[in-house]
Amino acid sequence: MILAQATFQTPEAVGLLAIFFSAAITDNILLTRFLGMCPYLSVSRQLKSAFGMGLAVLFVTTCTTYLNSLLYWHVLIPLRDAYGLPVESLKLIFFIIVIAGFVQLMEMVIERISIKLYFSLGIFLPLITVNCAILGGSLFMVTKTFQGLDALVFGMGTGAGWMMAIILLAGIRYKLQKARIPAALEGPGITLIITGIMALAFIGFSGVIKF
Repeated sequence: MILAQATFQTPEAVGLLAIFFSAAITDNILLTRFLGMCPYLSVSRQLKSAFGMGLAVLFVTTCTTYLNSLLYWHVLIPLRDAYGLPVESLKLIFFIIVIAGFVQLMEMVIERISIKLYFSLGIFLPLITVNCAILGGSLFMVTKTFQGLDALVFGMGTGAGWMMAIILLAGIRYKLQKARIPAALEGPGITLIITGIMALAFIGFSGVIKF
């Protein structure tokens, strides 16, 4: 059933909104691809930490996906066509270098702004470098052949979807502190069950908006 119908002035706006909606909701990098689960499960114990980690992932994913799209389509692909370079192997190295640079920048900014948040995120902040959700955003950008503004919106939607998931889980876990949970389901058990239910809810939005 079509629950909503949106009309826009340009086809480009329709495409960009569809890309963002798909990346954030129906094709959520965490709830449908299950990428970035380690910080998702560990940092979601407190709402403030989850919000800070979500913002960091959103910033890094948006920027690195766009920069990696420029690097891939305008540098690596021309070099492959001209010199036969192994792009599929090199792209992983270059993507990780770009991500590592932005994570270092983000770490310095958070340390300056909120030292309490910096210590609450702990080891998981520098580990954003190897967060498979962020690298996955750049790799899926290549697979989906997104370039320019499409890649920027896709990266933003990917980061927003991850941020939304961890904040929702943190809020639910806060409420569960006063709930009576069977001993066998305490900790990771109930958390994974909640994640599965959230995944079903997000995927349930598929097809509800007609552009």
